[in-house]
Amino acid sequence: MRISKNTWIVLGVAAVALRLLLTPASIEQWYSRGLYVGIRAMFSALTGWMPFAGVYLLFAGLIVWLVLQIRRFSFGKLKSGKWWLSAGHSLLAFAGAVVFFFLVLWGYNYGRIPLEQQLALEPRPLSFDELKSEMELATTEVIQAREFLVGNDTQVIPPKYDASELETLLARELHKQLHELGFPAFEQIHARRLYPKGILLRISTAGVYIPFTGEGHVDPGLHHLQLPFVMVHEMSHGQGFGGEGTCNFLAYLTCRRAADPYLRYIGLLYYWRYVAADYRAFDPDGFDEIRENLPEGVKNDLRAIRKVIERYPDIFPAVRDAAYTAYLHAQGIHDGLKNYDRVIMLVHAWRENRGTED
Repeated sequence: MRISKNTWIVLGVAAVALRLLLTPASIEQWYSRGLYVGIRAMFSALTGWMPFAGVYLLFAGLIVWLVLQIRRFSFGKLKSGKWWLSAGHSLLAFAGAVVFFFLVLWGYNYGRIPLEQQLALEPRPLSFDELKSEMELATTEVIQAREFLVGNDTQVIPPKYDASELETLLARELHKQLHELGFPAFEQIHARRLYPKGILLRISTAGVYIPFTGEGHVDPGLHHLQLPFVMVHEMSHGQGFGGEGTCNFLAYLTCRRAADPYLRYIGLLYYWRYVAADYRAFDPDGFDEIRENLPEGVKNDLRAIRKVIERYPDIFPAVRDAAYTAYLHAQGIHDGLKNYDRVIMLVHAWRENRGTED
């Protein structure tokens, strides 16, 4: 059955209107813990068996559709001066369909009850003294985690798992954490490597979740000491969480509480880099002292990560930041790209609420 263009436009507008009318409580109950659970199960059944990212098929389908549309306007009967009206109508219909499926397949999760509210956390901006204490604690933890893993070895930590093993392990660990926190979760969820290398890193993005395929994606150009954290972040989106800071927090918690010391160290190191970036902005000299006093092994790990990042310089970073900030604002994430750093406030609130996790 062919759906008319006007129908897609109406569906898109109706989906946006519904997003504005629904309360967080209703979205949490009826969508995030209701309809979306079924959608997640559907994606697991449709794409869980695939050995490659479904986004490649999606992209190929869009190319075919675009070619057909171009042929229609070039060789069809639209030879009058009003062809642009039909083209505009088609574009509006396409936009309506994209908005409708984006919200229904995942986007309504942006409006759910915030994770911190459900966990009785009270995240707030840290004072300088609190940030300094967080920096010192994060440094102590990352040093201890590395010593427990390899002792005094100064060589860069080598990779431990192949792609399939790592994805399966991380999906299982995230599933476990979400169930302990009281959220519905699926163990079969993907964070695919999206080729070619650098396709995401060159726009200052390590990973991306595509609602239309139900899969997360990470850039294979990432250093192996970054991959697990980013993979769990994207899997967290797939489990129904929209906020970037929320997904960073879930990635931190999952890696930190994992049974494998290798994953624990990676989670703590990734978090250390977040705290270090904020602390350095307030106290450059203090940061330089902390950085200089790190064990040589931790320094080498950080150098290795930086070296890989520098292979993929940004392309139009200002355009990327403006576009993604606008997207986050549209989803109700009012702090834009700064939402990624919200993980520091969430971790600090978690400690205040529940104590340091070992």
